[in-house]
Amino acid sequence: MKVLVTGANSLLGANVIAELLQNGYSVRGMVRMSRKIPISHPGLEAYTGEITCKDDVLHAAEGCQVIIHIAANTDQHSGRYNDYAAVNVNGTLHVLEAAKKNLIKRVILVSSANTIGYGSATNPGTEENDFRPPFTGSCYARSKHEAQVKALMFTSDSMGDIIVVNPTFMIGKYDTKPSSGTIIIRGYKKKIVFVPPGGKNFIHVKDVAGVICSAIHHGRNKACYLLAHENMSYKDFYTKLNEVTGNKSMIVTIPKTALLFAGMIGTCLRLFGIKTALHYNNMRILCIKNYYSNRKAREELMLKTTPVTEAISDAVEWFRESGMLKR
Repeated sequence: MKVLVTGANSLLGANVIAELLQNGYSVRGMVRMSRKIPISHPGLEAYTGEITCKDDVLHAAEGCQVIIHIAANTDQHSGRYNDYAAVNVNGTLHVLEAAKKNLIKRVILVSSANTIGYGSATNPGTEENDFRPPFTGSCYARSKHEAQVKALMFTSDSMGDIIVVNPTFMIGKYDTKPSSGTIIIRGYKKKIVFVPPGGKNFIHVKDVAGVICSAIHHGRNKACYLLAHENMSYKDFYTKLNEVTGNKSMIVTIPKTALLFAGMIGTCLRLFGIKTALHYNNMRILCIKNYYSNRKAREELMLKTTPVTEAISDAVEWFRESGMLKR
């Protein structure tokens, strides 16, 4: 069976490809021009194209039986919704049309946990929860939610099932950009680490990759699955980073009012056309504890989870080997 993986050079894309190859699948990895997949294997074929180009996606899907759609614009610096919709919404529609024309058996759409309403430590969010603030104010989350809704409404007699997976915050190796691993780089062997007052759910990227491969044969059509593991505050996360690295950073929690004030300044800068991740809504997100449950994925997709300390260790080692961190 041949599987098309879009966003093949991303943190998740590379880990999914590694998992697919390990399980005997033939893989075509779609990447943008000048981007490289950090894996070399005789069963891997690289395909250069733009997810925003309908013909590129159509040709990439030829001869494949499954599409795992990961490619997305995750940048936090833009305040224009169209910058995200062009990739996250239109790109998803291109994938679905390509699946329809190529008689694809199953499309696995990688969405985001933030399209599902979060909960608390005692009552974590589930797939039944509606999209809620402050993520409704995020251009990225809004675009992923719109893509997810359109995918679940998409109908075709010539293609198979559509499964949506909603990963939380992923940590692990092959983070070439880096993307989520920036959270580790910012706190690595620092004397003082300033952290937001909120928290989130963390999961090892290899666990997400494993369950995505499982979704090729398991899971219900038009169902969403939260891929989650450990709920913890940012302070707890950096405490684990200290444990892994043997460092003794002082961890200082930034007051909520200070973060929100900084966010207001960033919002004003965007009004003058200055791109910055510092934005009022982004700061609101850092102040909440968006926690989730993985019960459905464990029961229906056989999600297996690895301690987040191992995810941190794998990411740290990858960054060291890549020259992004000193030993």
